[in-house]
Amino acid sequence: MNIRPHIILNGVNSSTVEGLIITALPPITKPPIRTLIDVIDGKDGDIVTPLGYSAYDRVVKIGLTYNYNLDKIIDYFNGNGWAIFSNEPDRYYLYGIYNQIDYERLIRFKTAEVTLHVQPYKYPLNEPAIVVENLGATESISVFNAGNYQASPIITIRASGEVILAVNGFDILSIEFGDSIQTLIIDTEKMNAYYPDGSLANRLVTGNYDKIILEKGINTVYFEGDSIASVTIEKYTRWI
Repeated sequence: MNIRPHIILNGVNSSTVEGLIITALPPITKPPIRTLIDVIDGKDGDIVTPLGYSAYDRVVKIGLTYNYNLDKIIDYFNGNGWAIFSNEPDRYYLYGIYNQIDYERLIRFKTAEVTLHVQPYKYPLNEPAIVVENLGATESISVFNAGNYQASPIITIRASGEVILAVNGFDILSIEFGDSIQTLIIDTEKMNAYYPDGSLANRLVTGNYDKIILEKGINTVYFEGDSIASVTIEKYTRWI
């Protein structure tokens, strides 16, 4: 049975928006790589330095049925957040809509295009968090990255005193929690540490956030500290 193409933006399915239909989804593609190209006089060819994957645009083609509600359609495509495409139903992208949408064309010809500017990585839908409580003075946690690219996890730690965090045998971060149990969130993708209320706590952390990398497959995340109440690891799988 053929299922009509659809998208989900921030949990809302396009099929529930009155009068809106998705006529075509963007193809599944790999994100482009940003590069620095140096040309040296007298040397054949050039020197290409990869600079990482770039955000890119994914174009969705939309149409109208007779009982459309234009205000609801405009509202649906207003903003940013997370998006799921029905040709990749188990993964989500982080997106923003910044280009103009030609709603006049949509009304006149019943067709238009919506450009979603997406970040280069996609993440599994409903990935369970890894939670370990009552850790000993030293503890190793196995984390499996089932994706096809290295992941930058979010690690939430409840502890007191000093905690050392290492990944795959390399000491990465030293975190000072103080004398009483408190909670810190280490967001390695954003390269920040913060409290649950959102206030920054980078002054408590020594080391390089960008070195906390979970490679494809099995990884070992190591913790050392006298009073670690719990550790939660999220966003440990990533695809390109």
